[in-house]
Amino acid sequence: MQFEALKVFCDIARFRSFSQAAAANDLTQPAASQIVNQLEKRLGVRLVDRSTRPLQLTPEGQTYYEGCRTLVEQYLEIESVVRRKEPEILTTVQVAAIYSVGLRDMNQYTERFNENAAERVQIEYTHPDRVYERVQAGAADVGLISFPKKSRDLTVIPWREEEMVITCAPGHHLAHNGPVKLKQLANEPFVGFERGLTIRRQIDRFLKDHGVALDVAMEFDNIENIKHAVEVSGVTLLPLPTVQREIAAGNLAAVRLADARMVRPLAIIHRRSPRPTPAAQRFIDLLRQPEDVPKDAPRKASVSRGSR
Repeated sequence: MQFEALKVFCDIARFRSFSQAAAANDLTQPAASQIVNQLEKRLGVRLVDRSTRPLQLTPEGQTYYEGCRTLVEQYLEIESVVRRKEPEILTTVQVAAIYSVGLRDMNQYTERFNENAAERVQIEYTHPDRVYERVQAGAADVGLISFPKKSRDLTVIPWREEEMVITCAPGHHLAHNGPVKLKQLANEPFVGFERGLTIRRQIDRFLKDHGVALDVAMEFDNIENIKHAVEVSGVTLLPLPTVQREIAAGNLAAVRLADARMVRPLAIIHRRSPRPTPAAQRFIDLLRQPEDVPKDAPRKASVSRGSR
């Protein structure tokens, strides 16, 4: 069995696309399809379900992919060592992340990881449910998620905690009165996350535990839309790191809670079996290192504690 065929199959499984895998290997799409046909004929099973869009692996195909992926990566690493020269980019770590993680500081991690010419990281920002789906299906090596759920199929690694703060327009009356008590939110038009999202359920539970009922005026499925809405009207609860840029620019204000504290936990997830590839494990280790703050980076904006 030729190594190139295994690599093409692994790329098809990872991209869920014949055309993307073909492009990654300088092949035509029919050639990539023919490689899979030959593998299926040799093994006597179907590896790919071509009736779905995007395509899916069959159970046999998933088992075959899990075994081949490790073999392919180990071979590429050995080959680069034997050549004893700076290799081209060979290994890609696929990461699925919730939108708000990427909007903070993922660039520093990808730049540091990509310094190794043999490896690169590719991040897909998507809905939280999609993060779990991508990791469980093996389409993503690593997932970055908030309020992680327990799963017997996934390893959950605590990453960091982000303080939740009252966020509003700079001219809003709550922006000028120091820390805000939760009961002060009861009469304010609240811009929230859509029902069904984990972060919305956590916020609702937090407020219910403190006896606060909100007037939810608008709902959105991502932080960016919530921030834009709050610039015009209303208040919300958001993780402080996600609004630092807007605070510094004077577009939003953030005020800490006076009588309670809520944090958004972030976690790194990966499948328990198979174990992360060597490259994926290196990226996980990088994420868990202390953050690098460039000397010329802007200072973080402070949270309002009184008059602005």
